[in-house]
Amino acid sequence: MAKKSKTSAGTNIQHVKQQNAQAAQGGQGQYGTEFASETDAQHVRQQNQQAEQKKQQNS
Repeated sequence: MAKKSKTSAGTNIQHVKQQNAQAAQGGQGQYGTEFASETDAQHVRQQNQQAEQKKQQNS
């Protein structure tokens, strides 16, 4: 069976995979800056640091 390039809804599978890869790498895809103004980067870093500390304490 040949690989499908589109879903039954017409979604381009390769395009979605490419967008997912960019998102995973922190790349700026088509929607990269859509929510940037709503995100407090410092707050996120702080939360990540706290989560990392808790993870180390629990192990």
